[in-house]
Amino acid sequence: MSKILQNHSLSHAKWVMPDADMDQVTQIVRQFEVPEMVARLVVQRGVAYSDVESFLNPTLKNDFPDPFSLKGMGNMAEDVAIAIEEGKNFAIFGDFDVDGATSSAVLYRFLLAIGIKAHIYIPDRLSEGYGPNVDALRHLHELGADVLMMLDCGTTAFDVVKAGTDMGLRIVIADHHEAEDELPDCWHVVNPKRKDDASGLDMLAAVGVTFMMCVAINSRLRARGFYQKRNMSEPDLKGMLDIVALGTVCDMVPLVGVNRLLVRTGFAVPPTQMNIGIQALMNVAGISAPMTTYDCGFVIGPRINAGSRVHQADLGAKLLCSDEPEECKNIAWTLNDCNDKRKSIQQEMEAQAINMVEERDMENDSLILVANEDWHPGLSGLVAGRLKEKYNKPTCVVTYACDLSGRKEGRGSGRSVAGIHIAQSFIDARGAGLLEKGGGHAMAGGFTVLPENLDALHAYLKTHIEKQAENVDANVETVVDGVLTAGGLTTGLVDMLQQKVGPFGQEQPEPQFLLRNVRIHKVDIRGGSHISVMIGDWEGGARVKAMAFRAVDTPLGDALQRAGTRPIDILGRLTINEWMGRRSAEMHITDAAYSDAHDIAAE
Repeated sequence: MSKILQNHSLSHAKWVMPDADMDQVTQIVRQFEVPEMVARLVVQRGVAYSDVESFLNPTLKNDFPDPFSLKGMGNMAEDVAIAIEEGKNFAIFGDFDVDGATSSAVLYRFLLAIGIKAHIYIPDRLSEGYGPNVDALRHLHELGADVLMMLDCGTTAFDVVKAGTDMGLRIVIADHHEAEDELPDCWHVVNPKRKDDASGLDMLAAVGVTFMMCVAINSRLRARGFYQKRNMSEPDLKGMLDIVALGTVCDMVPLVGVNRLLVRTGFAVPPTQMNIGIQALMNVAGISAPMTTYDCGFVIGPRINAGSRVHQADLGAKLLCSDEPEECKNIAWTLNDCNDKRKSIQQEMEAQAINMVEERDMENDSLILVANEDWHPGLSGLVAGRLKEKYNKPTCVVTYACDLSGRKEGRGSGRSVAGIHIAQSFIDARGAGLLEKGGGHAMAGGFTVLPENLDALHAYLKTHIEKQAENVDANVETVVDGVLTAGGLTTGLVDMLQQKVGPFGQEQPEPQFLLRNVRIHKVDIRGGSHISVMIGDWEGGARVKAMAFRAVDTPLGDALQRAGTRPIDILGRLTINEWMGRRSAEMHITDAAYSDAHDIAAE
């Protein structure tokens, strides 16, 4: 049962507040000494009573899962431990995104702590594209690599991995992308999305898989007496959790279970012990510890990614691997410059893509697919995400580049909406012979297509997505987690929610609160597209700041700008604004409705 608070918001959504078992809420309040609002959120989110303690107070000691539950982890850890004892040479091949950079840094630091300096290879996003390639593997083999650790990629790179194996490389894949029935021909594959994996850890990002791999190898080394024989201390794996948290948040995997534990623990790393590279980026960006999911996803992560978008793909991994403050500072400023350059190019691409969609009347298509030979290959995913947000449709953006042999190929990025598994459509299209490469996650993926196959691919993907959509409920519902007054929006409330219910992310969304009958006192346009308002309860009292991002020229933005004499209901998420040492609570508006349009009913 749930209560309908509004049937027709400005975004055409139905606002619904789930009922909560008040007996259970009361029990949680008494047993765990938390405020009723926190207890209610715990119940509304379906946390079983037996799991409340681990939800509110997760610890590595009590809640970290057994790494050996991952299929193949035991054999891999034993074989790699023996290779380490034998003095084999290690190399790391990591993807060029944040998940790949953090995965590479975690493994590099683990190996370095036991006396092995591994060579890291990050492919150039623009010239090499996603995933491993034969030339890169040949290069690493020529450098003397015996064991190649392939991180955040490789699960579907059958031909390339086979070629590397034939060279004599012992390849270990640590990945989390969708797997097929068959696995690549290599030494070991650890991937919770293997068809034969029953660990239940398929929510992990690649950096989470890599961290578990390090824990498992460390365990085997300990059991084999490696540290005792050499009079060595074990690596400080817990000290790497800020890197793990960064990669986990940026890869947009579900922040539930072990992921929530890793992120929460990583955010708790003391500022003086944080990774020097992360600290350098935070200093450049003007943010302070502790990290938040917003910092990771919108401030730190984009800067790490920016290097790969402008032909400097390995900068992120170098930054996170370095312990030299001056080097980290220089790399951080370089990445910041790369990010500024990226923003300018992206804005131009977005404008052209939006014009293309509207000129071709694609707004109502089941799939939006746009392509342009002049677009920057490194920005297709960001532009696809922007179009997906604007039109609420699965979107693919295709750019063009030449592969290592000089052949022109289309490189596409896709972003999806709830209920549509975009990566599965790419995998099936590859099986149908329309793609050279294709894979990813439910909400995001990438592919490589020959230009002559683009039209056929477009038609195939549309049909595939339409079939998936037949089983998706078209009614849009927005969950309201609670009702507040403007005066009740305080820093204490926001801190409590972050500390007890957070961190927030995929499948662990930030609570949304409804402020009823508020008055808009002041409206400002910020950055050309954002709207800042001061709001207060209609009857008077304290006022708080609220922001509606990218709201100009939208129904929400129009309503906010003319709502001064009419009460309005505001829905949004709560956050802390820090400025000049002063902390204040504010709301990020997600939707609104006129107060005289209430439609309260029981459902």
